[in-house]
Amino acid sequence: MLLQKIYLANATEPVDIRVADGKFAAIAPNLQPLPGEEVVADCAGKMVLPPFVESHVHLDTCLTAGRPHWNLSGTLFEGIQRWEEYKPFLTKAEVKERVNQAIRLQAGNGIQYVRTHVDINDPKLTALQAILELREEVKDCIDIQIVAFPQYGILSYPHGRELLEEALKMGADAAGAIPHFEFTREYSVESLNICFELAQKYGRLIDVHCDEIDDEASRGLETVAARAYETGMGDMVTASHTTAMHSYNNAYMIRLMRLLKLSGINFVANPCVNVHLGGRVDTYPKRRSMTRVKELTAEGLNVSFGSDDIFDPWNPLGNGKMRDQVFMGLYTGHMLGYEEICNSYKFVTENAARTLHLGDAYGIAEGKDANFVVLDAKNWYDALNFDVPVLRNYRKGKLIASTAPVQKEVFF
Repeated sequence: MLLQKIYLANATEPVDIRVADGKFAAIAPNLQPLPGEEVVADCAGKMVLPPFVESHVHLDTCLTAGRPHWNLSGTLFEGIQRWEEYKPFLTKAEVKERVNQAIRLQAGNGIQYVRTHVDINDPKLTALQAILELREEVKDCIDIQIVAFPQYGILSYPHGRELLEEALKMGADAAGAIPHFEFTREYSVESLNICFELAQKYGRLIDVHCDEIDDEASRGLETVAARAYETGMGDMVTASHTTAMHSYNNAYMIRLMRLLKLSGINFVANPCVNVHLGGRVDTYPKRRSMTRVKELTAEGLNVSFGSDDIFDPWNPLGNGKMRDQVFMGLYTGHMLGYEEICNSYKFVTENAARTLHLGDAYGIAEGKDANFVVLDAKNWYDALNFDVPVLRNYRKGKLIASTAPVQKEVFF
């Protein structure tokens, strides 16, 4: 297969891409078709990126908004309450049916790699069992990475430690924690100690729901960073949300930044849901409640964007489109300089791939698996601004999703 005159990332000159045996065989200008080779002519002039990476989502809760009740306050804590009301309806078949719908929505939007947090504060671990099975079933098209997520805490939920350990034994890829939701500060710190202990015991990554609250006193992040530094786990550790950082005083933030840089941990912001859930206790002014993406990025720390929720108790909307997270993140984070816009695709590609530890296998280069997407624009600036569709999503050279180009007409 030969794609001619396509644009890589923000390149100003087109190249051709040859795919053979599921690999990028050649990437250069003016490649000539081989005898019998398929030439993909309708991608000429379009932009090609590596597949989008969803670095933070809750597939187990997807497509449950309003069932049985809507989250009317729009708060994180009512969302947790509504999810608890839905839990009695969970079965493996029900979870798999919903998640199958969600991942096909994601694939249609150019996603091939997904890190999902799965609630393990359930003695039966129903959702975990379902998504472990589904991970295997769809592995040829989508990579699903599972975080064992203790929604109600490790120490503040009966047998929380045992459930976390069992989830890792069953095959979860990462250990999670939620220090800001533990009953006490002492529980918060000890829950993180347990998370690190079990992750090291089973050789897993770590992804912590960290300080997802508008409370300047919520400082689980310093413990996460200190443990990552002391254990040497470094970039095997991710701090998700960290929305309390939005409220930290700058004197504390300056001291904290030194530790964050020493630790080398990853950060995931979830712009749409962070803005939706945050600032709910404020009158005016209201906080934006997204972590300090601009400052973290400027200090060389790895930050990616995630969707967090797709039509569930924490988000009454959601379409599995990573472009929306970038668009919201740039506005919320005051990152609308021209270069910032042009490079913002990295939040949902390269940066997110680092968070998931995809390694050298990810990306567009000769010899790598031919995993890529084609967008209906010449560059990322236009793709983002005009919300263009992902025309093609290829996995090892095989088309796994496509969208017809949108044709608009104005009659005046």
